[in-house]
Amino acid sequence: MHRAVVTLDPAFAVAPVHRRTFGSFVEHLGRCVYTGIHEPDHPSADEDGFRGDVLALTRELGVSTVRYPGGNFVSGYRWEDGVGPVEQRPRRRDLAWHSTEPNTVGLDEFVRWAGKAGAEPMLAVNLGTRGMADALDLLEYANLPPGTALADRRVANGAREPYGVRMWCLGNEMDGPWQIGHKTAAEYGRLAAETARAMRKLDPDLELVVCGSSHSRMPTFAEWEATVLAEAYDDVDFVSLHAYHHPVDGDVGSFLAAAVDMDTMIDAVVATADHVGAKLRSRKKIMLSFDEWNVWYQDRHRAAGLPSDWPVAPRLLEDVYDVTDAVVVGSLLISLLRHSDRVTAAAQAQLVNVIAPIRTEPGGPAWRQTIFHPFALTSRYARGEVLRVEPRAPAYETARYGPVPVLAAVGTWDAETGEAVLFAVNRDQAEPIVLDVDLRAVRVSAVLEAVTLADADRTARNTADRPDRVVPRPNASADLVDGHLRMELPPVSWSMLRLGPRPS
Repeated sequence: MHRAVVTLDPAFAVAPVHRRTFGSFVEHLGRCVYTGIHEPDHPSADEDGFRGDVLALTRELGVSTVRYPGGNFVSGYRWEDGVGPVEQRPRRRDLAWHSTEPNTVGLDEFVRWAGKAGAEPMLAVNLGTRGMADALDLLEYANLPPGTALADRRVANGAREPYGVRMWCLGNEMDGPWQIGHKTAAEYGRLAAETARAMRKLDPDLELVVCGSSHSRMPTFAEWEATVLAEAYDDVDFVSLHAYHHPVDGDVGSFLAAAVDMDTMIDAVVATADHVGAKLRSRKKIMLSFDEWNVWYQDRHRAAGLPSDWPVAPRLLEDVYDVTDAVVVGSLLISLLRHSDRVTAAAQAQLVNVIAPIRTEPGGPAWRQTIFHPFALTSRYARGEVLRVEPRAPAYETARYGPVPVLAAVGTWDAETGEAVLFAVNRDQAEPIVLDVDLRAVRVSAVLEAVTLADADRTARNTADRPDRVVPRPNASADLVDGHLRMELPPVSWSMLRLGPRPS
């Protein structure tokens, strides 16, 4: 049995908890949109055709922002295909996912859905097959008041008030050879900077995200960011990061340590951005938008390939997640919170059906995958300030990352409510951890909630027939005495501990 010690102390605050950390992603890919968020014939569908059961789960998940419409899809997308009378919208072949796009759902529908979900829209512009002029047209349609051609077109389509979208992504994964309109760093950096400057002339208050590397193993990683930011540093607010993780060759130990890769990538991008800023003698700090992250079994996708017959909403990338996957997702959320001084926006990819926390069946149920639970509880209870937590814990050896601590943890402190929360992961596959938490600095007096997601069968999953097979359960071992708490964390587990004033 391992023993570990952590301390929660408000004196060691990292940064405020950013609500945008808990973003998600809706792309026109597979069944994310059609039979995911939108299914007019479903028993729960509302007047706009949106599934009510999915909306309820999205609100429960605590999603703050939703990135749309892609992803790889956006690099071939004509946004105007998705506005106006539905019966007049064209069907198009989507080259990214080899599917047919009916354009039944477009910008206007998405913004209505986001309003019902209580989420902030985050839009991406097509810098693959299109460019600056298209981005300006989309911005005029979305954000400008009536009185010009495209703003009046929005009004004619039923939305008099501007949408006021603040966050905009300048393309998607433009470093990737798979991307339609793939560019070199110099080509993309120049285009992104020019597009950003033009967009700000229409709407000065935008927050703009420039494409970083598609993942940390790209041969141009860091060099891409340096070249792009040298062109666009003064014109953008964020640089994007993307990362997906899955076990390679059955190496579960390295998979459980996936947050080490996330930490390393964040540190490298911060260093690169700050180096560019120093060369430019700029006082500005570029923030990070980790706007694609998740567990994704990419080997399964490669083996299955893309459809050859251009179907509408095929079943693509529908990973079914188990206990281990949920623990990894919990650890990635811990990493994002630990870097809240620079990672101020993020988006788990994706929301429904496609590598997603929510699954649906057409005409049938919607249910929570295992990865739903760490996200929902972290979004719900991480409040106030992120506290720097430096665990004292044993390490285990991994093939990919070398020695890695068995414990990953982060804390938050809400001075208004007097509530402290600890999120913790035990990565060890065999041994529990007896955790000692020093709480004297936060002066809490009661355990408000202690839950753990774990299972003797680490391959256990939630399904339509057994939607609650894997859920967080009360951890009765939590014991608070004289400012110290002891709690047992089972092997391969994610836990949340809430502490505060004793309820009256």
